[in-house]
Amino acid sequence: MILPAIAAGVGVAAIVVSANPFIVRAQDAAPETAQSAPQPAAEPPPSDPAAELAAKRDQTRAELETLSKTIGLSTDKVSALQQSIADLEKSTESIRQALIDSASRRKALEKQILESEKKLADLGVKEDGIRRSLHERRGLLAEVLAALQRMGRNPPPALLVTPDDALASVRSAILLGAVVPGIRKETDKLAADLASLAALQTASAAEKASLTGTMTDGIEEERRMDLLLAENDKLSRSNTAELEAEKKRSEELAGKATSLEGLVASMESEIASVRDAAAAARQAEENRKLLTDEQRAQAKALADSGVPDKNRIAPAYPFGELKAKLEVPVTGDILRQFGDADGTGHEAMGMTVATNPETVVTAPADGLVVFAGVFRSYGQMIILDAGDGYHLVLSGMDTINTRQGKFVFSGEPLAVMGAKRVASATALALETNRPTLYIEFRKDGKPVDSRPWWTAKDTGKARNDS
Repeated sequence: MILPAIAAGVGVAAIVVSANPFIVRAQDAAPETAQSAPQPAAEPPPSDPAAELAAKRDQTRAELETLSKTIGLSTDKVSALQQSIADLEKSTESIRQALIDSASRRKALEKQILESEKKLADLGVKEDGIRRSLHERRGLLAEVLAALQRMGRNPPPALLVTPDDALASVRSAILLGAVVPGIRKETDKLAADLASLAALQTASAAEKASLTGTMTDGIEEERRMDLLLAENDKLSRSNTAELEAEKKRSEELAGKATSLEGLVASMESEIASVRDAAAAARQAEENRKLLTDEQRAQAKALADSGVPDKNRIAPAYPFGELKAKLEVPVTGDILRQFGDADGTGHEAMGMTVATNPETVVTAPADGLVVFAGVFRSYGQMIILDAGDGYHLVLSGMDTINTRQGKFVFSGEPLAVMGAKRVASATALALETNRPTLYIEFRKDGKPVDSRPWWTAKDTGKARNDS
């Protein structure tokens, strides 16, 4: 009596599965004519989970880049942004604070996008695994479903009708007692796989919807930063002819310099804006040394509070005291650390971070911009004098939004990454096409490991992550 119910109950699964392109329909399998067991399929080569995840991340990243090109801001949103900038107090301090706040929001959104990208890739790998499993078991599943359908069409005879029917029922019961447990096991596994597949697809759809909103917010913040940078440029612009002359002179000096030490020395001696700013910063450092312990403690407490004086021309406090307090200038994945092999038989003198396209680059610490431009095989490069004999080198950017001779604050936007990795000496042997930022800390002209300076959340093992 229960067999037709079993077959009918599982018949629903048969209908659902037959719609899946990865499984052969039961009625097409024609198992009634196949008495022999199916030939075992060839063993597939073992998969590499890391490579599979990396490939899925590449695919997901490409899909997101395509999606980002379709997202735009409405006219009303653009007008509201322009009005918000117009309503700001037009002072250097307020504009630069707004820039730092915008950069912080933008980096947070970029981090969310990166996490969503990883989550979607992971969901995609799991979904592919279930589909692959269903595909590999399609012959067995087709036979199971066909058997259940036959049981539904031809139920066994009722017991207690005739002796012959009774004997047939006993024989059927013996046969089914051996077969049905196996059929039920496969049916339960199939139902669980389909439920998992549906759950993964729902989770992916929800993550994509959330990601679209985050990307829209990111585009809005990017537009806000562009407007703020334009306002900041208006306020801080000196004599145009003087700036152009300095820029031309710095390009000449960069072409002659053969090392970073030589470049820094020539900038601080030959470029008036850098020379004057460096002298003022050194004087400010000397004045700080004359402070009493109480005054120094008050200044440090103010700096730690996150609201140090925006009119300062020297770092808020010594660079050596900033260990475990700095944030990495970009959101991304660390590919190479100080001391790792650099692909040329030498050790890396800095760390390399892979980012998403057009990621904002912020100042890791207060510092004077000693150089901002192209330097040999480094490409676009920024050098910050952070005081105490430390210089911070950033290279690999696409667009630089600061100028030499300017004092910048920690968290202030300095540049933007490009769409692809820039070929440079610092990016050799990297198995990625993503934009990469090279970061090097130098103490008295010698490279040092930057890891002690980053906050705990920003430090991590270098990994080859494409």
